[in-house]
Amino acid sequence: MNVGILTGGGDCPGLNAVIRAVVRRATENGHTIIGFRDGWKGLMEDQTQMLDVEACRGILIRGGTILGTTRYQPYAFEDGVEACRRTYEQHNLSALIAVGGDGTLAVANRMVKEGFAIVGVPKTIDNDIKGTERTFGFDTAVQTATEAIDRLHSTAESHDRVMVVEVMGRHVGHIAAWAGIAGGASAILVPEEPFDIREICRIITRKHFEGRFATIVVVAEGASPIPGTMDVPEPEYNEFGQIKHGGVAYDVAKELERGTGFETRVTVLGHIQRGGTPTATDRVLSTRFGVAAMDAVIDQDFGAMVALQSDRIVRKRLSDCVGELKVVENDLLRVARVFTS
Repeated sequence: MNVGILTGGGDCPGLNAVIRAVVRRATENGHTIIGFRDGWKGLMEDQTQMLDVEACRGILIRGGTILGTTRYQPYAFEDGVEACRRTYEQHNLSALIAVGGDGTLAVANRMVKEGFAIVGVPKTIDNDIKGTERTFGFDTAVQTATEAIDRLHSTAESHDRVMVVEVMGRHVGHIAAWAGIAGGASAILVPEEPFDIREICRIITRKHFEGRFATIVVVAEGASPIPGTMDVPEPEYNEFGQIKHGGVAYDVAKELERGTGFETRVTVLGHIQRGGTPTATDRVLSTRFGVAAMDAVIDQDFGAMVALQSDRIVRKRLSDCVGELKVVENDLLRVARVFTS
């Protein structure tokens, strides 16, 4: 049978490992894999790339995706779904594997209801997809952020500075919480808990007076202050109607320097967290997801999403996993408070 695969949304370390695993599992069962370029856009416009074992040679260690990716989705176009259907039927597809985050999987869920045979694979460095304990790319992002924080400690100590590190996380703070704890941050600001800048100033001032002369503040790009406690600029929106996040670290740094009197510097890690070679943990998880997704196709378990639960790969229903993000658990935030208060 012919099986399609696409990667949608933001790029992520481990995408190529998923593609490779799907191809290997399909090939040993005599199936053909057709890759669609640039996510749903490729399915709408019939932009394809044939995938076999040779095409996937050497891609395990590469970041990004050999198929390319965009945030286009068919429901944003008048003829989008029907265009996808024409391509689907033209290639005589028996199924489609959609690899992506909440947006990509939400589209996949809607299209299952339209009669498409789809299996989902959760992907995001933010680790915010409901139904799976972990998404691939998250470990790489946390490792990258932690290494950056480690390096900032030495320069902060040398200059008696406060260092504000902004990490990705528009709606949830998994990266900030994990990297902040692992990197020994003095404060961790996440979207789940609006912060009081005055309290952060108090914590930093006390720690400096106690003899600690370097402070690291980790802030997720989507973190926001308690209303009325800090001036913030009006939000801007991108072409998809989403708020443009990023840059909150500069607002925080300005207020921290004003409130503590300590010199403050900002480091915004940005897309460096999404790029580069995936960690061994992400390579293994991606590979397990890819094999499991192809198994679901073989079993004709359409409308399923592969997921990690108690270190086992299981199947969840796409309909149960989209539309609501997985936030940082209170237990992890409680652990962070032990070291940041």
